[in-house]
Amino acid sequence: MPIIHYLNVKQGDCSIIQHGSQHVSVIDVCNAKKESLEEAAKSAVYLELAEKGVLGNFNQKGYPVNPISYMTERDIDSVFRFILTNCDMDHLDGLVDFWGTFSPLNFWDTDNNEEKEFEEGSPYSEDDWNFYKWLRDSDSQQDPKRLTLYSGARGQYYNKGADGKSGGDGLYVLAPTPELVREANETGDHNDCSYVLLYLSTKFKIVFGGDSHDKTWEHILKTHRSDVTDIDLLIAPHHGRDSDRSYAFLDVLKPRLTFFGNANSEHLAYDAWNTRSLRFITNNQAGSMVVEAGSTDLDLYVTHKPFAEKLNSSTFYSERLKAHYCEVISRK
Repeated sequence: MPIIHYLNVKQGDCSIIQHGSQHVSVIDVCNAKKESLEEAAKSAVYLELAEKGVLGNFNQKGYPVNPISYMTERDIDSVFRFILTNCDMDHLDGLVDFWGTFSPLNFWDTDNNEEKEFEEGSPYSEDDWNFYKWLRDSDSQQDPKRLTLYSGARGQYYNKGADGKSGGDGLYVLAPTPELVREANETGDHNDCSYVLLYLSTKFKIVFGGDSHDKTWEHILKTHRSDVTDIDLLIAPHHGRDSDRSYAFLDVLKPRLTFFGNANSEHLAYDAWNTRSLRFITNNQAGSMVVEAGSTDLDLYVTHKPFAEKLNSSTFYSERLKAHYCEVISRK
């Protein structure tokens, strides 16, 4: 059964899809530097105390995971495709070490012209940016295969099977368009050339929002409205941060559940979800979130036991997923 992971990676993004085909897609990466592996080992001691109630609150932002160790612990040792929704550093933090560990076969990128300067004391590595630029700009590069896909793209393996028929890994590109990319490159605001992806697993619809902004959603609602109506799970755009934008797209998506990343409470768009009576869970509450897609239901697990217990007093630990069971996200 397909499994979707949304990792607790500081204030960045990292999602993993274990497809039914046995392919693995990783969407963005953060906190993947090898030196943070040691930090993660140290924080695990304090995380154990927190689960015993010693620290007294959820505060999972303080205990981020490293995607390299997270995947290794779950016997994920190869990546079929790495998708960079946009080139902000909180989506490619630790890219060098991640790439050196998993060597993705395919690389989805946007055709951006972004340039960055690094000030002393930056939490991000210029080496990660330079490596990304090499991936982006190398004319002769054949390994990995670099794809710059646009809204409506069809292709073998990602939404067509080996026989050329529909299916594949169930990944559909909702955005960007060539026009959105061109405008983003002209203005220097690259949020609206972010990937937005629809993942179809059996009958479930899951949307990965990247860092998409208003123009992107105008396009999606005009061109892919039926595809994104009444979805099951939304990985919130901008990790759920309130980014001075319209949230009218939520009136169409009406997600049964939304995953938010980490940010200070005053920066999260709680009101946009609360006023629509839409449910969300944050990394700060749950740690990393895991959804297993069965034939009829989505099963939700989280890595932070006290939060699982809050949702379900009969929670149990899955050694296979290394997470605690919470509930079924069923279609009504």
